[in-house]
Amino acid sequence: MSLDTVKHASETPDSEQPWKELGLKEDEYARIREILGRRPTGAELAMYSVMWSEHCSYKSSKVHLKQFGEKVPANDAMLVGIGENAGVVDVGQGYAVTFKVESHNHPSYIEPYQGAATGIGGIVRDILAMGARPVAVVDPLRFGAADHPDTKRVLPGVVAGIGGYGNCLGLPNIGGEVVFDECYQGNPLVNAGCIGVMKHEDIHLAKASGPGNKVILYGARTGGDGIGGVSVLASETFDDTKPTKRPAVQVGDPFQEKLLIECTLEIFKEKLVAGIQDLGGAGLSCATSELASAGSGGMRVELDRVHLRDATLSPEEILMSESQERMCAIVEPEHVDRFLEICEKWDVIAVVIGEVTEGERLEIFWHGEQIVDVPPRSVAHEGPTYHRPYARPEWQDALQADDAGKLPRPQTGEELKDQVLKLVSSPNQASKSWITDQYDRFVQGNTVLAQPEDAGMVRIDEETNLGVAMATDGNGRYAKLDPYTGAQLALAEAYRNVAASGAKPLAISDCLNFGSPEDPAVMWQFAEATRGLADGCLQLGTPVTGGNVSLYNQTGEVAIHPTPVVAVLGVIDDVNRRTPIAFAEEGQLLYLLGDTREEFGGSAWSEVIHKHLGGLPPAVDLDREKLLGEILISASRDGMIDAAHDLSDGGLVQAVVESCLRGGNGARLVVPEGLDAFTFLFSESAGRAVVAVPRSEELRFTDMCGARGLPAARIGVVDGDAVVVQGEFALSLTELRTAHEATIPGLLA
Repeated sequence: MSLDTVKHASETPDSEQPWKELGLKEDEYARIREILGRRPTGAELAMYSVMWSEHCSYKSSKVHLKQFGEKVPANDAMLVGIGENAGVVDVGQGYAVTFKVESHNHPSYIEPYQGAATGIGGIVRDILAMGARPVAVVDPLRFGAADHPDTKRVLPGVVAGIGGYGNCLGLPNIGGEVVFDECYQGNPLVNAGCIGVMKHEDIHLAKASGPGNKVILYGARTGGDGIGGVSVLASETFDDTKPTKRPAVQVGDPFQEKLLIECTLEIFKEKLVAGIQDLGGAGLSCATSELASAGSGGMRVELDRVHLRDATLSPEEILMSESQERMCAIVEPEHVDRFLEICEKWDVIAVVIGEVTEGERLEIFWHGEQIVDVPPRSVAHEGPTYHRPYARPEWQDALQADDAGKLPRPQTGEELKDQVLKLVSSPNQASKSWITDQYDRFVQGNTVLAQPEDAGMVRIDEETNLGVAMATDGNGRYAKLDPYTGAQLALAEAYRNVAASGAKPLAISDCLNFGSPEDPAVMWQFAEATRGLADGCLQLGTPVTGGNVSLYNQTGEVAIHPTPVVAVLGVIDDVNRRTPIAFAEEGQLLYLLGDTREEFGGSAWSEVIHKHLGGLPPAVDLDREKLLGEILISASRDGMIDAAHDLSDGGLVQAVVESCLRGGNGARLVVPEGLDAFTFLFSESAGRAVVAVPRSEELRFTDMCGARGLPAARIGVVDGDAVVVQGEFALSLTELRTAHEATIPGLLA
């Protein structure tokens, strides 16, 4: 045992310590000494270093994130908001749903399979810790150029990790995205989301209250994998001079997690816990300090009681380890025996490692010697707060002035046809079935919508058919052109996707992926995006229940596009009234809802045909988005529409092709008066959807749109086995299917 104990630290103030190597700044180290009134012990230094990391403390972002709480009021559905493991909303019939999206970007670049797998494992435990049974996952992903050799290394590993872990847990993967862009070449974005369901009375919070209550660590043994994992990896920029940090990537065991889930749910059912926290980023350092900080007293922990996979681990390594499949529970003494009994039944290792105390300190002991004596809030909730300098980048004006409207456009029907084929076969617009077919989307039997639908949807009550839907969206190209508008477009698209499925949007979670906060241009992007998102949520009435910030997503000086990913959760009273995207019956009438304008900045057309990024993104009208959502939900509920598909990347033609291929039917389209064929097909104006209306419902539907003031133009009919644009071109479904489905397998073979 090292002499580096609390007493020894007090007596040796001048001993050198590796604070810099642990990622702390000089002023941060000085602040720790000021808080403690002495130098920290080695164990304390380890705890502060991981808990004050960018990933855990949000030190560069929290001054901007506070808008979500201050600006956006909770709605009637909100039960638990920002600050807990995940947000919780009321969905009716006594049910509550918890959901969240988080990042596992850096670990997934270093070790794609384990990085992505443990991303799923971690977000599932966040949901479990709220008291809920996890019921579905989603995976918004971003990779480098589709034809780059490293993408062939990273993407298959990430997909295999997500599928392998989620499939073994028996959780359907119902949604997400896959986007390719060279800006993500050295920094893929692996975001993971989870949805959980519980009754209102089953909500659990992460707090340690009640002196004498026991602290129980249960789940997998603690090992050397993941030491400083996501907390350190995600808090600095990659460059070629640093080691691969392979040992810092956690290793997952989904079968252990499945046992942990069922064990925990049985413990919840018997009401045996007073507080609970999963062990994710920063491991025991996080769980102990956050539980004590959120509770009413202190905590004493005997660290040598922790079950280890590696007996050589030092106390510092045990505190920093991010080994997976672990939870920490606060249990009243009279419930401890039953708690341990249930753990034994499920073959889950459990041990009492400490207790809640009367004091206000977190005290940790190692074989009888005190190695930690800190105020827990100073570790968990009172880390550094940075007001990073930010400034609109010098290149922003030139980028916005480089208008996509000046790009050469197709002049003939044959050129239009050729560009449609190029669009639908481009990596971002092509079918992602090669990826999504590796996920079990229908396990448990309650999935009613999954990829490639606009939103994923699961039934949560088999008697009433109550269900919830989720969509995740983000467009880094839009956000690069204008981060404020880009964030609102991400929100608007996810909101629109949920409404298009027939569900009512309730609340959001977000995953904000940006470059280095030490770059004023990046911080300007972040500040603008968070402002845009907060303003948008206020206007739509969708509070932010929680989320994640991932910074330092850059290699050397090259940052990713600002990529705010937004997840919108919605509720539907009867999943049988859901709206799919498929044009399933001939004779259905096709209506275009919303206004189409010449808006091509950041568009798929400008990227695919001209490799161009410039101009302004589409304008956002959130009042129109709200109206469109209300029309789509009402039409779905009342049987006025058979299919709906939102219009976003690729415009109308992309949506129509997807809906035709999904339903196995063609469509005959007529360009509306006042629009040219090119703008009609490729514009990415927001606030739009295409719907298939049964002939018997046309009058009722158009009357509703007219009465509510929503533009609705009849643009064609479901018919035949080709997509035909009258007077321009025809493309058979066979030709379109070949183009749409061959790209991804061809790139990754």
